[in-house]
Amino acid sequence: MRKIIVLSMITLDGVMQAPGGPKEDTSGGFKYGGWTAPYGDEVFMKVVQKELQPTDYLLGRKTFAIWEGYWPEHADFWPGINNGTKYVLSNTIEKSDWKNTVFIKTLADIEKLKNSEGSDIQVWGSSELIQLLLKNNLVDELRLKIYPLTLGEGKKLFADGTIPAAFTVTETVVTTTGVIIASYNRAGEVKTGTVDA
Repeated sequence: MRKIIVLSMITLDGVMQAPGGPKEDTSGGFKYGGWTAPYGDEVFMKVVQKELQPTDYLLGRKTFAIWEGYWPEHADFWPGINNGTKYVLSNTIEKSDWKNTVFIKTLADIEKLKNSEGSDIQVWGSSELIQLLLKNNLVDELRLKIYPLTLGEGKKLFADGTIPAAFTVTETVVTTTGVIIASYNRAGEVKTGTVDA
């Protein structure tokens, strides 16, 4: 069985939309694209370089469209991005000139992929896909970069329908600019109790 790992840059209020640039995703009139730019440092780049190792990817249609127009020509920054298999959940597109792209259509296709042999599967961007995965208990690990700002609008990592789930923190780093980088592994059901006074 393969692990599905969600990697996301989020604000304190959970917004994940258009972290990389002003034109990345303006849907819904979003005007804060590129909100991560002021927070880069050496600590952050070391973590990111580890995450950019070759693997397979599961992407939503909109994120794939952004990637397809950019990454094939910028693989010097992301070694292996062209060689990793890009599994794209879409009912509207079925082919791409970007090598190693496979289109899938259903939740059952994702479950079959997860239960197959191979490397771990990374999910980047793809807010609607992430909602689907969270609703169906298919996320094994969250790797979050939490930025010290709020935006008040935009696509969010967690939305209605996310199932109750417990996670264990496996790694944390705080950058010099205040970005909290944390990895969380799925750890069973939510436990409740009474806090003693």
